[in-house]
Amino acid sequence: MSTNSHIVGWGHTAFGKHDAVDLEQLFAEAARAAIASAGLEASDIDGVFVGHFNGGFLRQDFSGALAALALPELHRVPAVRLENACATGSAAIWGALDAVQSGRLKRALVVGLEKMNTLPNAQIGEVLLRCSYVREEGDTPGGFAGVFGQIASAYFGRYGDQSDALAAIAAKNHANGVRNPYAHMRRDLGFDFCRQPSEKNPFVAGPLKRSDCSLVSDGAAALVISAEPLPGAQVPAVRWRSRTQVNEFLPLSRRDPTRFEGAALAWQQGLAAAGCGLEALHFVETHDCFTIAELLEYEAMGLAPQGQGGRVILDGISRADGRLPVNLSGGLKSRGHPIGATGVSQHVMAAMQLSGTAGEMQLAGAGLGAVFNMGGAAVANYVSILEAVA
Repeated sequence: MSTNSHIVGWGHTAFGKHDAVDLEQLFAEAARAAIASAGLEASDIDGVFVGHFNGGFLRQDFSGALAALALPELHRVPAVRLENACATGSAAIWGALDAVQSGRLKRALVVGLEKMNTLPNAQIGEVLLRCSYVREEGDTPGGFAGVFGQIASAYFGRYGDQSDALAAIAAKNHANGVRNPYAHMRRDLGFDFCRQPSEKNPFVAGPLKRSDCSLVSDGAAALVISAEPLPGAQVPAVRWRSRTQVNEFLPLSRRDPTRFEGAALAWQQGLAAAGCGLEALHFVETHDCFTIAELLEYEAMGLAPQGQGGRVILDGISRADGRLPVNLSGGLKSRGHPIGATGVSQHVMAAMQLSGTAGEMQLAGAGLGAVFNMGGAAVANYVSILEAVA
């Protein structure tokens, strides 16, 4: 689906463990920054789209209605909550885009947010495992890490040990995250730490170590979406060239777990709708909930044939100085993965790159980029192709 909608403002909290900050405060911080950067007042917003997974992290559901508590000026503005597992943020963005493109709204506010550090680790794992097919996968040891551990084990069994590639992906994303002021972990762990199991980096599930898993984070990110650029905006506008969603079977038993086929189709459709090939992109922000996910996404986006995704990182293609830098923000691995905020955060990171406002993360000459956000194990697959507005 092509679109002429624009990102005209954005906001982002620091991701991390925010025990003393409630959901309304996270909402307000990200939303006020986004509205201000668009050169607007809250009263200029026509609709609010909230991405919040929750799933049991908080007692409070009905979180679309929290918009009015976070920003009282929005108390008469239509607001709705959307959820689509780890792609909840992109689902909220798609809802806003549909409303703006239809002409129903002129300016929409999207806020993605999550507080995950509210439960013991074991219960957090139980909540996240609900993003699998619970009837078949709900008792997987290790929670969602266990699901991806099984995927990694199947891939290793078919194509050989990929431990070097996974460690290189983790090390790359942590090195990139050092330059991201919003990242949960701004620490360059290095390849050796990520490669070797240790007391601080034990195996978690199958061949996946702690350094292969994204962080349990709290945080929020926000966008203002408009049909046209706004003359009073404080940041340059960024435009969608295309947006695509493709869904896949939820149970892993219904598909090849070593191939993200729905994701591959989303990439194919998204690039075709944008009228460009992968070689035209300057960067990608992708969904590295686990390092094996980023490796499989290399193959899904067309950077390598099936079974050869490891070469993408080992040959340096996806590094910051490579042919197609992937996760210059540090990705979910370093930036953090507050479920409802992730898809919105990825779009904020891309907008910063394309507007030339990414600071130490900035890639020179970035004019065309892409975001891939997925819910579950590549079940709900969203691709945005975004470009700078000349």
